[in-house]
Amino acid sequence: MSNTLDILDCKGARVGEYVIPEGVIELEKGEQAVHDTVVAYLAGQRAGTACTKTRGEVSGGGAKPFRQKGMGRARAGSSRSPVWVGGGTIFGPRPRSFAKKVNKKVLQLALKRALSERIVEGDLVLLDKFELADHKTRNAFAILKNLNVANETVMISLPELDAASVCATGNIPNVVLRKTDTVNVYELLRFKKLLFTKDALDAFIQRLA
Repeated sequence: MSNTLDILDCKGARVGEYVIPEGVIELEKGEQAVHDTVVAYLAGQRAGTACTKTRGEVSGGGAKPFRQKGMGRARAGSSRSPVWVGGGTIFGPRPRSFAKKVNKKVLQLALKRALSERIVEGDLVLLDKFELADHKTRNAFAILKNLNVANETVMISLPELDAASVCATGNIPNVVLRKTDTVNVYELLRFKKLLFTKDALDAFIQRLA
């Protein structure tokens, strides 16, 4: 496998070559790390706000429904008992966090493996700069069209987000803009094409050290 990537400009022309530092490409291990990291990420996205009321939280039921004896029925002290219709819930869901902890080294290995796979598959496009004259959507779409990724799901990673880039890409379907230090394993795998600027890729590789 070649350890170099072509650097393109916004018109799709090759303007240079990027040498991938030694040790960045990892294809021998890391599958389990990727799996664990994605599971943890998706678990962390769960709201965990499902909540049912216990018999102590359901309104009403303060009075004894009927007298203790002589009714030929099982004794009952409250109409909010879980065995009654309209009563409380036993062992129902309560607000909780689904977050899972991922060790730093496992996360780094997962990032390295995910990035390596996308590079090998040829799905990482490297730009010298993502420059826009203004915040018009057509200008951002023109760049994507020049790079032959206009009809794909694309993640654009920049070292810093500017107002023009955010506005210009906000209305393009299936395109998201991410600051490099927030890119995660799930997003590396989710999108069909990854669009990094040279500075963004440099910053991302520093996260792998």
